[in-house]
Amino acid sequence: MNWYLKVVKDNYTNFKGRARRQEYWMFAFIHLMIAVLLSIIDTVLFGPSNFTLSSLYLLIVLIPGVAVAVRRLHDTSRSGWWVLLALIPVIGVLALIVMMCMDSTPAPNQYGTNPKGIGNQMQPLHP
Repeated sequence: MNWYLKVVKDNYTNFKGRARRQEYWMFAFIHLMIAVLLSIIDTVLFGPSNFTLSSLYLLIVLIPGVAVAVRRLHDTSRSGWWVLLALIPVIGVLALIVMMCMDSTPAPNQYGTNPKGIGNQMQPLHP
């Protein structure tokens, strides 16, 4: 739950820097669980075609969700614009999922240092 709160509270609109896989996927998992729970509550309270609570929740979490996705792409040395792949049905979403599953760039990149703390020391090119 701490990973989810970190994204929603601390990094609500932070599109800079890097987010490790654990931060992204823990946020995504908890986000999915909350969305499903609210959909069930909506169905029980308001009927099968009314998604008032879940729609409001998805609207509130839209910006932090995109922000953590952009930071995750930065962690793999990709531009945040790659998040627009999600607009392409099936193939774009699958490609984005693959990118989100890839390991971090071990060294610092143009988006910051490795959030894992591994490889942050600059190594000489030639010994």
